Amino acid sequence: MSRESMEFDVVIVGAGPAGLSAACRLMQLAQSNEQELTVCVVEKGSEVGAHILSGAVMETRALDELFPNWKELEAPLNTAVTEDRVVMLKDAERVTVLPNALVPKPMHNDGNYIVSLGNVCRWLGEQAEALGVEVFPGFAAAEVLFNADGSVKGIATGDMGVTAAGEQGPNYMPGMELHAKYTLFTEGCRGHLGKQLISHFKLDQDADPQHYGIGIKELWDIDPAKHQPGLVVHGSGWPLSEAGASGGFFLYHTDDCQVVVGLITDLNYANPWLSPFDEFQRMKHHPEISQVLAGGKRVSYGARAIAKGGFNALPKMTMPGALLIGCDAGTLNFSKIKGTHTAMKSGMLAAEAVAEALLAGDEGGRDLSAFTDAFKASWLYDELYRSRNFGPAMHKLGTWLGGAFNYVDQNWFGGKIPVTLHDTEHDYTQLKPADQSVKIDYPKPDGVLSFDKPSSVFLSNTNHEEDQPCHLQLKDAGIPIAQNLPRFAEPAQRFCPAGVYEVVEGENGPQFQINGQNCVHCKTCDIKDPAQNITWVVPEGAGGPNYPNM
Repeated sequence: MSRESMEFDVVIVGAGPAGLSAACRLMQLAQSNEQELTVCVVEKGSEVGAHILSGAVMETRALDELFPNWKELEAPLNTAVTEDRVVMLKDAERVTVLPNALVPKPMHNDGNYIVSLGNVCRWLGEQAEALGVEVFPGFAAAEVLFNADGSVKGIATGDMGVTAAGEQGPNYMPGMELHAKYTLFTEGCRGHLGKQLISHFKLDQDADPQHYGIGIKELWDIDPAKHQPGLVVHGSGWPLSEAGASGGFFLYHTDDCQVVVGLITDLNYANPWLSPFDEFQRMKHHPEISQVLAGGKRVSYGARAIAKGGFNALPKMTMPGALLIGCDAGTLNFSKIKGTHTAMKSGMLAAEAVAEALLAGDEGGRDLSAFTDAFKASWLYDELYRSRNFGPAMHKLGTWLGGAFNYVDQNWFGGKIPVTLHDTEHDYTQLKPADQSVKIDYPKPDGVLSFDKPSSVFLSNTNHEEDQPCHLQLKDAGIPIAQNLPRFAEPAQRFCPAGVYEVVEGENGPQFQINGQNCVHCKTCDIKDPAQNITWVVPEGAGGPNYPNM
């Protein structure tokens, strides 16, 4: 069955901050020039915001530029930051509060807001539609389409109704081709198509390897007596430090007597016995956190990888007929632990470059170097450049020495210390053999502060059509048992925060089992598998988590 096609001036893949900001800016520019542009956004989640997961403390710099009247438009930024606190968890009981003067300046949050990024994206989607953008939720962009000259032609959405055996089921519906003069890829961290484009066009040949963390987050209702709206707490140390791993936690007091609590585990960790999910559950028992959560109720759960390589790991962001922006390219500023304002600005810059070309009569398919020039002249480039050393310093020098370096770099030199540190080792190469690592025995969850994976996945509202091909593909089905199990005790069992991967005993010995229904689309398996044997591809549209207020 042939696929139908639709023609647009611009197709945007992903309804996150970057994609929706680009869509809005495109239509603003078209209207101000009294011209027409046809723009569509395709989103794999069941609705805009369904797959969005972030801490999130939001800096409004980009939003101020995009919608200066965002308060009048009732953007859901309801909780201004009132207090910053940075702590070090020394062990399971002790804590050290860092003096504000010793905290690197980018980590200060004066003027920022605690938000649900999913709700911010829902609002941005409403603004985009009001401006005339066509938004198609529930359709997964599954394939990049190319013109005969090699330029990007657009995307094809995934077929619907294909059975697990790969056959056309009774409700089969072929995907649709969406053709565009320019296509913007804004899928978020480790985007399925973005990953292909980086390889196809060799966009990262002059960049350091991208580095990642896995962020695991919960939303809690807490005792009103313990609620401090606007309080932002960041910390690091225990329990990750016990396993020689790095990362950090966050605890944000939002509105309506709720807090969000989470842990980011850097995916360059070496011990294959480490489980980011269980480290997070254990962390909540520290008095610094348990005193806030005690007596409360967990209401939502989610997990998502973040790209934290920063400036040094940025690929080339343009290619013939397309741009790669936002977290798909890795624009998150790790020194601020923020990526929303940077993603939005990258989307706006992309929109301005595309609009300038199209409104002048461009027929598409070019490599828009004007974007690169505008990016290099922007505050976004300056901000990311000033933070280029933050992640490499922490990785190469450790928490304390790295923190000291970053304090000097950021507070004394304004991010322009005359040296650039590089971290050139891929995260997936860092695991040591299991027999050379300390096995970690995690305590059983108590069902009060700590929980298991099945009950957590339940709170993510994750669902996939059962009879469909598995979207977690193995290049070699034998590697998990033949190689990863004897060498690394098959770490996928532990680095996945949703219980997707299991080693079970079968009639002929251990078998590798994939529970694709549980997948929360975090992409950690695609990143951390030591054999790079797991490829995450998009499942049928609308599958995956449905995050409320996350």
